[in-house]
Amino acid sequence: MKNNKKSDSKTIATNRRAKFDYFLEDEIEAGLVLVGSEVKSLRDSRASLAQSFISIDKRGEAWLEGASISGYSFSNSFKHDSGRKRKLLLHKKQLERLSQKLSVKGYTLVPLRLYFNDEGIVKLAFALGKGKKEYDKRRVMREEEDKKEAQRALRLKNLKRTVRP
Repeated sequence: MKNNKKSDSKTIATNRRAKFDYFLEDEIEAGLVLVGSEVKSLRDSRASLAQSFISIDKRGEAWLEGASISGYSFSNSFKHDSGRKRKLLLHKKQLERLSQKLSVKGYTLVPLRLYFNDEGIVKLAFALGKGKKEYDKRRVMREEEDKKEAQRALRLKNLKRTVRP
């Protein structure tokens, strides 16, 4: 019996700028509608979530846009467009809840990571995010630098304590 799902999943791509550019709130997992050559490319970890976003259209369907899945080199007649829109598989209640939250100004859906779950199915983890202002980003960078300095000072203090003449 497996205890931890996250450790068993294979990460394909991550959006490293998401935590820097957005305050992330609710994390949600969704399936994707893919063609065969896309899945083969994802098994080779040939994908990028940079510059990608999620939109909800008028019919209430969620779409992943701007994500790039490179072409699979061994596919011949069933090649896919690497930058096409991909439909997200969500329950109707989830879509309604998300569209209500998106109606508030400043909120968007940010893709975080693309991965295979335990059963080998491609999943997309995304979050509801509110854009950070420039001063918020500077404050976060300053806090991270302060943490690093504190850890450095503790390490030096511990080193001096253990190495005595």
